[in-house]
Amino acid sequence: MHTPHAVRARVTPGQPKRRHDLDWLRVLAVLLLVPFHTALVFSHRPGDIVYVKDQVESLPLIQFAYFVSQWHMPLLFMIAGASTWFALKSRTGRRYLEERFTRLVVPTLFGITVLIPPMIYLQFLGQPDFGSFWQFYPRFFRVDFGDLSGNAGTFTPAHLWFLIFLFVFSVVALPLFLYLRREPGRRWIGRLAALFERRGAIFLLALPPAVAAMLFDVGGKAPFLYLTFFVYGYVLVSEARFERAIDRHATSALILGTIATAPFVYLVAGHPLPQHPVVPILVHLVYYFSRWCWLVAILGLGRRYLNVNSRFLRYASEASYPFYLLHFLVNSIVGHCVVRWDVGVALKYLAITGVTIPATIAVYEILVKRTNLTRFLFGMKRKRTACLKRVALRDAR
Repeated sequence: MHTPHAVRARVTPGQPKRRHDLDWLRVLAVLLLVPFHTALVFSHRPGDIVYVKDQVESLPLIQFAYFVSQWHMPLLFMIAGASTWFALKSRTGRRYLEERFTRLVVPTLFGITVLIPPMIYLQFLGQPDFGSFWQFYPRFFRVDFGDLSGNAGTFTPAHLWFLIFLFVFSVVALPLFLYLRREPGRRWIGRLAALFERRGAIFLLALPPAVAAMLFDVGGKAPFLYLTFFVYGYVLVSEARFERAIDRHATSALILGTIATAPFVYLVAGHPLPQHPVVPILVHLVYYFSRWCWLVAILGLGRRYLNVNSRFLRYASEASYPFYLLHFLVNSIVGHCVVRWDVGVALKYLAITGVTIPATIAVYEILVKRTNLTRFLFGMKRKRTACLKRVALRDAR
């Protein structure tokens, strides 16, 4: 039966069934970047990097940003890993890498040359040492490997670090993924699935990220940590028993994640840790346990409530990637104007968030989606002809 709110896609034999819950989680996670980055406008802490700052700091917004950061980027890497499993169902390794290059490297290069420099320049606007934007522009490409934040006006990938990591992970992990598709790899995954299907065992998967986070970082980011989540995403959708385990533990993970997060919200407020050599190790383990609990809860509840298609989801799924590329620049421009208002933090926060989202969508609609050149630069598929669109709509019905 056809309804306007839920559309069943036609699935041919051998074609992987689309996980609409993962599409929804990706869309919502990208949209959440706007309130997250806006919250950092009201944080003066060195690690909270945005390029426009208000003079007033807000502890509730800092705590909100901290909570989101627990699971937000790990979730995006896990969704990317899951998408890789579906992609390799119908692509060779070479075709997959070619698509990864077009979808990740091209937008990264475009973003670094066009989108990020004006965003960085905003923090120096009006300072005589920086002059005009075109005088500043060559300075941006000076690379200081000791400081990739962009706060000094030198090179930074800004939010595009995610795309760089994702491309590197796609190349590095491809041999493992191809092995896991063959019979020996499937047997290995089956043994893991049998282990983690047991009650409570899924929470043991918090340990590898906790270990990976202690390895070296690049520009303040932990590549082995995010590689672990990327591989997790691939493996967890490859066997139904993993998904059943996540579904079964979603509610308990939500409760445990809430309990485990509470002490960290307290610490973010500036309260000191007890002085004992064991405490930092315990804090590290509890922190990664809480991160994993939130991921299990989000994935499990997403499968339970979000696995439905809709016209809005199809639009948002296509728009989410350009939205990701554009939102930080738009957010910075809007924030640069709003922080000068003589009003309270709450009103400024709502104004920046409320203007950034529709403004970013408007830029996407007007400047990005309508030509194949701009779609290519933003990592989108070529615009289909009217005939192909009619066929697709007919099939969707």
